[in-house]
Amino acid sequence: MTKAELYRIELELAREPGHPHGDADHSYRLYFPLTPEGHIDPSAYDNMPDWCRVVRRRPGEDEARGRIVRSSDDGWVFDYDEATGTDDEVGFRLSEERFVPGEYMSIREDDGKMHVFRVVSVRPD
Repeated sequence: MTKAELYRIELELAREPGHPHGDADHSYRLYFPLTPEGHIDPSAYDNMPDWCRVVRRRPGEDEARGRIVRSSDDGWVFDYDEATGTDDEVGFRLSEERFVPGEYMSIREDDGKMHVFRVVSVRPD
């Protein structure tokens, strides 16, 4: 497996109360290996877990950078500080989602609230 199989996935906050047009400044950049259909490729992940990263941007905050790790229930967690679990975020059913532009997915953020994000781009990294 080579780094060329890693994809850069851009997510932006979708429409929700308080953000009727979404918010491009509240976003995530994920680095994941994907299957040709756009699903997370767990076997490729096993060969490159250190390359699977997350960058979170929110208005008024510094960028948060972390790693993406598989949880014990085969879910996916965004881990910004390996020393603690308090700031972890969880992608809701990301293993079932297709990472293609226009699709939506949910992330439970560090405040415990679930937000919906839209995939705006997917490209090889």
